[in-house]
Amino acid sequence: MSNFRTINRDTGFLLPPSVDEWLPQRHLARFVAEVIDGLDLSTLVKAYRGSGSASYHPAMLLGLLVYGYATRVFSSRAIERATYDSVAFRYLAGNEHPDHDTIAAFRKRFLGQIETLFVDVLKLARTMGMLKLGTVAIDGTKVHANASRHSALSYGHAKKIEKQLQREVKQLLRLAEQADADDIPDGMSIPEELERRETRLAAIAEAKAKIEARADERLEREQAEYQAKLATRAEQERLTGKKSGGRPPEPPTGGVRESDQINLTDEDSRIMKVAGGGFEQCYNAQAVVATDSLLVVANAVTQAANDKRQLAPMLAKLKALPKELGRSRQMLADNGYFSEANVDSCAAARIEPLIALGRSRHHVSWKQRFAAGPKAPPASATPLQKMAHRLKTPAGRKLYALRKQTPEPVFGIIKSVMGYRQPLLRGLDNVSGEWNLVTMSWNIKRMFALQPG
Repeated sequence: MSNFRTINRDTGFLLPPSVDEWLPQRHLARFVAEVIDGLDLSTLVKAYRGSGSASYHPAMLLGLLVYGYATRVFSSRAIERATYDSVAFRYLAGNEHPDHDTIAAFRKRFLGQIETLFVDVLKLARTMGMLKLGTVAIDGTKVHANASRHSALSYGHAKKIEKQLQREVKQLLRLAEQADADDIPDGMSIPEELERRETRLAAIAEAKAKIEARADERLEREQAEYQAKLATRAEQERLTGKKSGGRPPEPPTGGVRESDQINLTDEDSRIMKVAGGGFEQCYNAQAVVATDSLLVVANAVTQAANDKRQLAPMLAKLKALPKELGRSRQMLADNGYFSEANVDSCAAARIEPLIALGRSRHHVSWKQRFAAGPKAPPASATPLQKMAHRLKTPAGRKLYALRKQTPEPVFGIIKSVMGYRQPLLRGLDNVSGEWNLVTMSWNIKRMFALQPG
């Protein structure tokens, strides 16, 4: 005699089924819905004209996107399928099934407004007692662009292709002038071949112009850095009364390099070195994370391969946060952010910087770990000298140790657990908006985990 439960897939419901009953009371989807319902979506609602057929409410579409990004479901087609296959998505959609075009159009249309909602989520976290700014840590991570590095065109290669196409155009024109059409291969249309090459020549000319414009921007940036180095060198000579040793800084040469590239799929992305070696087409995603809660409080996406120039813009984003969120008092950062200008920027923002002056040694002896701090610097010390002293004190070393366990786990979870390694969209503005959506989804997921019991 069998002792199995009967499988009956044909039993009807005496009463209409409730999606609410199918989802556990403590579930991320419920929390996402509660958070979204608590946000001010009036800007999104007013953007709809109200004519034609009834639209899906922005609260429902935003909830689907946030839950999707929090659970490795990113594409609009996958989210549409999930409204049929997943109880959680069915719950958020209210048993409706918006098509993928609607979801994709909503995401692209309202990326800019989501930045305001990101701050609103932080306000909610503060109200729930989950967010305390105080000490924050900044770091960056490379995210692969929605483009292959094999789609990149270098300036030198562009010139070679340009010459080749110009030669072929001349050959085709000579062929067209010949009276005897027997020399023309079967199936070949000279006008079509000429048009194809003219189109490619126009595209290459446009790509070359953009590369040249980037070279001009680089020269302007390098010239400013060169002048800053000269000013620093002159100030040191004035203070010490001695001529600085070593070679003076080299002035920038400018001009376009043969290796300068542009990607034909996503021209805003850049070739960057990635962890594990090699180079890929990437963006550099930045995040400032609160050490107490691991909530992201500021974010950005940049085209710069290194982090040296990213601290000041993130300080500005912290300053722009509403006063009710509190104020950041310490900023932790690795050596990639170190420069005297960055230290001065933190001091000007009344934030105590703890930025590594160099690579930290591993496996230091217990004597070094428990050594007393050096004598305090004089009151006239520069912000850099004061920071160097703090990093050598036991309290400073303990505080700086929080850096590795703050932004790095957040990036690890976003990439490995949430599965976000590459944006769906292209272009700096779109990728920045999508990173904003990703970090907001992380914050809601983290708030759900921080709830008591």
